[in-house]
Amino acid sequence: MKSFVISIVILVVGYFVYGKIIENIFVIDPNKETPAISQRDDIDYMPLPLWKVFLIQFLNIAGLGPIFGAIAGAMYGPSAFLWIVFGCVFGGAVHDYFSGMMSLRHGGLSISEVVGIYLGNAIKQFMRFFTVVLLIFVGAVFLVGPAKIIDGMTANALGISVWVAFILIYYILSTLLPIDKVISKLYPVFGAAMLFMALGLLVVLLTGDYQIPEIIPSNLVNMKHNSENTPIFPMLFITIACGAISGFHATQSPLMARCVKNEVEGKKVFFGAMITEGIVALVWAAAAMVFFGDVHGLNQAMAENGNSAAWAANEISLNMLGSVGGILAVLGIVAAPITSGDTAFRSARLILADVFSFDQKSIYKRLYISVPLFVVAFVLTKVNFAIIWRYFAWANQTLAVVVLWTITAYLIGKQKNYWVTLLPAIFMTMVCSTYILIAPEGFQLEKQWSYTLGALLTIAITILFIVFVKRTKRQKKFKIFRKMSKHT
Repeated sequence: MKSFVISIVILVVGYFVYGKIIENIFVIDPNKETPAISQRDDIDYMPLPLWKVFLIQFLNIAGLGPIFGAIAGAMYGPSAFLWIVFGCVFGGAVHDYFSGMMSLRHGGLSISEVVGIYLGNAIKQFMRFFTVVLLIFVGAVFLVGPAKIIDGMTANALGISVWVAFILIYYILSTLLPIDKVISKLYPVFGAAMLFMALGLLVVLLTGDYQIPEIIPSNLVNMKHNSENTPIFPMLFITIACGAISGFHATQSPLMARCVKNEVEGKKVFFGAMITEGIVALVWAAAAMVFFGDVHGLNQAMAENGNSAAWAANEISLNMLGSVGGILAVLGIVAAPITSGDTAFRSARLILADVFSFDQKSIYKRLYISVPLFVVAFVLTKVNFAIIWRYFAWANQTLAVVVLWTITAYLIGKQKNYWVTLLPAIFMTMVCSTYILIAPEGFQLEKQWSYTLGALLTIAITILFIVFVKRTKRQKKFKIFRKMSKHT
């Protein structure tokens, strides 16, 4: 229990102390007009109250991630606590803050465009394709998933196809309509429900007769049943994304970068929402470890129920929170994926709008971009996602890697403390490189080969980045020299 409480304290302190350090490195300008004001179109660019922006950002980045990912990560034991705490403070919160604030400084540009500014045109083109495909995929999965859950809850009264149609209609409306018509009205409610659910679990954990495992050397071992096939490094760092660090967040932060009224709000919105998500993930990981008796019991229960995190979340909510928990569980397990799906489509629309420089004031131009997205997503609902979905977690963290290297390039260019993102970038590069080499959906190499080749890949990528930065600096100096020569 002590370790759990200390972990929460570290996350809170991390927000106030490390969050302030990161804010000082970025250097906010309270007098600078934000895109919400300078580019206001009352569609995507629109100043919203801070509390709404925070709750929308929280739900945008959270969804089911800090619940399902935390439950799956808890199967490894208390090591999950360490990754959530340190990954969130030094990785995820920094990643989210800079991706949001850099978008804000560049007129609310989508992450693919921001990446292009600092890593070059080739990476920008790749990121445009990569992020749009990823977002369509997320939207399609969260179209079918919730439909299946609702259909099960209603005893197959209408059928999955009918629920898919209903959810798709909602997605179309939330993607096309101004952000204050649907998203800003529903998201605060769902976000508050998720927070209340986590708060309720926290109270039960602290006041109930539960023995949350401590973070001690004997507990920092791989407690998964099939530990030989699922080593903590890199599996845990891919399993728990939301709650620690997630590339998907970088696609969502620009949505709120277009609604923030003042740069002063950036720390509360971007850094704060990520820290809040870390606390939620920590609570769910602890609940999963104790509800089934211990970590061994969690592994056994999950194995007997198809390793379904949705089943575990439902059981925990109903039994630890009672009837209120049941209502909140429905809101969380059904509404959370839907709210991830709709903002995925909205983000995809905005990325394509940035790519083709389409003004989004006209509903016809929004339709022009959105209709193909929904058609592709609907077609994908007819495909078996079982294999493709296994690659999503890796792709998500790979996106985080690209964003971390982008932020590092930005900080180097601004002659600021770039170590705050360089170290996380190197670490996550090692995680993703090793994962694709060792994972069942990857090359399935032996551990020794995976770690060795993963390290070599990480070194190679780091060297390439250093070479790129030095070349960019020389080009900038040459451009400055040419300008000075013309004037003289």
